[in-house]
Formats: sequence, structure tokens, C-alpha cells
Amino acid sequence: MQQWLPMSRSEMRQMGWDAPDLVIVTGDAYVDHPSFGTAIIGRVLESAGYRVGIIAQPDWHDPASVSVLGRPKLGFLVNAGNLDSMVAHYTAAKRRRSTDAYTPGGAAGKRPDRALIVYCNLIRRAFKGVPIIIGGLEASLRRFSHYDYWDNKVRHSVLVDTGADLLIYGMGEKPVLGVAHALKAGRPVKEIDDVRGTCFIRTSAEGLACIQMPAHGKVCEDKKAYNRAFMLQQRENDGVRGRRIAQAFEKGYVIANPPSAPLTRQEMDAVYDLPYTRAPHPSYQKPIPGLEEVKFSLVSSRGCYGGCSFCSLTYHQGRIVQTRSHESIVGEAQRMTQDPDFKGIIHDVGGPTANFRQPACPDQLKRGACANKQCLWPRCPNLQVSHYDYRVLLKKLRAVKGVRRVFVRSGLRYDYIMYDNDPAFLEELVESHISGQLKVAPEHASRRVLELMGKPEIDLYDRFCKRYYDLNRKKGKKQFLVPYFISSHPGSDLDAAIELACYMKKTGQRPEQVQDFYPTPGTLSTAMFYTGMDPRTEKPVYVPRSEQEKAMQRALLQFYLPKNAEAVRKALQKAGRTDLIGHETDSLVPTARPPRPTRPARPRGKKA
Repeated sequence: MQQWLPMSRSEMRQMGWDAPDLVIVTGDAYVDHPSFGTAIIGRVLESAGYRVGIIAQPDWHDPASVSVLGRPKLGFLVNAGNLDSMVAHYTAAKRRRSTDAYTPGGAAGKRPDRALIVYCNLIRRAFKGVPIIIGGLEASLRRFSHYDYWDNKVRHSVLVDTGADLLIYGMGEKPVLGVAHALKAGRPVKEIDDVRGTCFIRTSAEGLACIQMPAHGKVCEDKKAYNRAFMLQQRENDGVRGRRIAQAFEKGYVIANPPSAPLTRQEMDAVYDLPYTRAPHPSYQKPIPGLEEVKFSLVSSRGCYGGCSFCSLTYHQGRIVQTRSHESIVGEAQRMTQDPDFKGIIHDVGGPTANFRQPACPDQLKRGACANKQCLWPRCPNLQVSHYDYRVLLKKLRAVKGVRRVFVRSGLRYDYIMYDNDPAFLEELVESHISGQLKVAPEHASRRVLELMGKPEIDLYDRFCKRYYDLNRKKGKKQFLVPYFISSHPGSDLDAAIELACYMKKTGQRPEQVQDFYPTPGTLSTAMFYTGMDPRTEKPVYVPRSEQEKAMQRALLQFYLPKNAEAVRKALQKAGRTDLIGHETDSLVPTARPPRPTRPARPRGKKA
């Protein structure tokens, strides 16, 4: 029978352990499902013969909470969870979130702000001299000096702030095994400096072949230096051609080895074929919302060459797409059908971009992704476009006994669909793989904003919409598009926001949700937000910063809501576009009604 990794000493004793080799401390609840990083790392280590325990969401006020499994023989592995802990806790408006999808019952407050720092401090207080290795998304995106939106300043590498011994960045299967093997062989953790996909600290960078980026102090005081450092990190963040880079700080250097090599298909299969229970640890009494959407979903790929400026996944997973075999994915689907809760519906088959099932071009596997060019937008002439493999995979999944429907809910690049000369994929998508509505992300309508976002011009989206709705009519279906738009992205002034609102009015789109731009660590858009420049060109970029302007831009995207009318009028007046106020066909908002005259108050005690 499949077992969860132990979370208590009694569970360890049942497994015949005296002590774990490694303990994973995580900010999420422990869910043994391959959509959760802790589960993957734990199972990968277990498959290599290591005894791995889990401490999920320890009480950060009490050092004893990280002592429940005792002192591990090799060390602690610490992550903040599937999300950066600050993103998990705060909205783009810096308001505290009331729920946490990765906690039983969705309860908020079970993990601290800046979870990596807090957990590492707890461990140091409880265990002197034990190796601490940090990883996961929070570590990966904060591995060098970075702008922190919540503090509104440039912070040190999280390796410096935590005092950890090593940092694993990117997808961690290969690096964590490399570190574990080195520790098991008796190497002191402070001497492990040769594992790809890791960062370490040294007092000197001499003797290490490193590319030097601007120092921490320099990037704090000079925004052009910040952009140079950011671009260097982006260029070298490639598992094929990436080089070792170093950044000085007050007490030494943070040094990053080249990124871990992309997983081969066989390696990807091995990771996802491990014996996950696909369920939360049985100690939890309440469901974990973050599992509900993915429990019956299948990971098809990793990596993304989409090039969206505001997305941090590329900095974490890389641009080279890695895929699982059909056999591995179909095998997982067959095992899924044995779950008593399975109702015959596979909710998703995808990854960062669902319809990427191959590298952008064969050269990426030989020479890496191009350092100074994008693959998709602007479209590279070497981009190979094909949905054939994905179509075959979806067809095989539809044929699995016990499967009634197979949906695609991960993001799809509609521009990639439009570049495909074979219309079969979109036809099959409309016919078989949409559960009422398809989510797409045009993001904006202004050409200059879209260029900064790394997104195609809006007319390509319009052509996609026409083809999509034509296919729905042809097939007798009533399926809709749910477009995502971002307000207040760098480059978007009021004129651009008004242009987007006019586009929505003209095309009849009424988005139910609008996302304010969120400056998360590790993205090109966040560098623009902080520096007011495009790091690629150092040209100035307008950045909406005031809460008043952000509110106006957000209201313009939902101009049709009566509650937004006053904010829309203020925005139009400020931009000198009062021509859009009135009752004409093109008007965004009606003229304000004059206030009703107030009746004089009657003297008390007198009848009317």
C-alpha cells in the first residue's frame, strides 16, 4: 500500500526509522500530489534511498515545532510552499488575503511572511550546525539582490537573509539529489560548490570562473546598475549555455552555479511515475482548496518560451520546454480512474503553457535558448509550430477506460494556435476539450503596452476570437472566451487604459475580473516598475504608481459597472477625453446626473 512520508515520530517508528536523513520544512500543508513541489522532492529523494520526513506549516512562534522529527542525519530542506509567501499573503494592493488555498480549510495565517527567513531562524535556534538548504519558488526568484514590492526597496539575496548554507533554484530534482549525495559522502555543506542549480556564499570569488554582476550596494543606489544585473541573470538563466555568475555584498559573494540541465523525457517520466498517494496527509481534517483544482489534472510539460514580461515562471522553470511521454501521462490517467472520487473528468492536461509540447526549435536542446531574442513574440523565423503531438496525446486520454471528458484549463497561447497552418487542433479543442469557457490572455489593447508585455498585437487576438466563435457556431456549441486583462502595467498611462476601454466597448467585452499589475520578484515587468526603464533598452517607461490612478485604470477596464461611473468620468476628464462622456454609441460612461434639489426642512411641530 502507498504510504505518505512521515510527519511524526510515531509514523517514523512504524517505518522502522531511528531518524530521518533529510527533513523538508514547508509553508504548505503536506499534499502527496505531483502538483506540489514538496511531494515531488520528497518522492525523488525517497526513490534514491533517502529517509525523508515532512514538517508542514510549523508554528513559527515555537522552535520546538521544527523538532518534531528530531535532528536529521544530513540536513533540512526548507521551502515557503508552492507560492512566494508574500504573494500568498497579500493582494496587489498590499491588502492581507483572507484565505490560503494551500492550508486545510483555506485558513489564513498558518505560515509567516517571508517564510524562508522565519523557518531558517527557527531551525538554527533548535539545532546548532545542522545543514540548511533552501529551495522552491521563493528561493528561486530571490536568489540575487531583488526589488521587493512590499518593502519597496532592494533586498539582499534570500540566501544572505536566511543564513542558509545552500540555495537550490529552478526545478529541484537534480540539484537536490546532487546535494544529498554530497552530504551522504561526508562533504561539509560549506564546501559543496559544484552542483548545478545551486547558489552558495564565499568570502572571495577568486579561483571561481564567474561572471561578475553589479554588487548589491550598487544596484541599491543605481537603477541602471539594477537593470544590468537583472539582464545578466536573465541571459545566463539557461540550462544549456548558462554560466556561473557572482554578486558581491557586504560580507562576500553570492555565487550561482549554472542552471540545472533540462530533464530528459525519461527523467520527467521517472519523476511523475513515483508512488504518490495523490491525497493530503491523513492527519488533516479539512480539505485543502489548492488540491481541488489539480487533483484530477495531468502535468504534460515544463518550461515556457512564451516570453511574457510579467511572468516569473520562466525565471524558475526556464525557456526550454520539457515533456513527459504519452505512456507516462496515460498511465497516470489510468491510475487516476481508480480513485473513488474520480467522476470521469480529467480537469486539465498542461503546464505553464498547455499547447507547448516541444522546444521552440531543435537548436534549443543543443545551444540553449537565444540570449537576446524571444521565440514567440516577436515571432522567430526558426519557431517550429505544431500541435500534432498534443492532439494525439489528448486523443489517447479520451480513450482511457473510465474517462468521460478531458478538459484543457491551463493557459493556451492563442498566437501559437494562430501560427499553426493545420486548423485541426483548434477544431478538436472546441469539439472536445472546453468546459463551457476558454480562458485566454490578450492582456491589453495598446500596442506600446503589449510590446512591453511581450504580447502580440490585439488584431491577432481578434482574428482568433472570430475563428473560435465561427467554429462554435459550426459545431452547434455555445462556449465562450474569458479574456484576462492587466491594468496599470508599466507603460500603461491613462491614454492606454482608455484605449483598452474603448476596445472593450467596441468588441462587447465585459471582463468580470481585472488584475492590477503585481510586481513579483524575478520578472522583467517588475524591473520596469522599480526602475522606470525598460532594462533591455534603458529607455524610460511610464509607471502608474498612485492609488488614485490605479483605481481609475481598473475602473476603465470595467467601465460598464455603475459603481465605476464616477471614477471613469474623472479619468476621462483628466485625460482630456470628455468626448467619451455622454449618451452616444461610443461613450464609455453617461453624463453625471445633476444632484436632486433638496427640500427645505419643515419646522418641527407644524403640520404640512
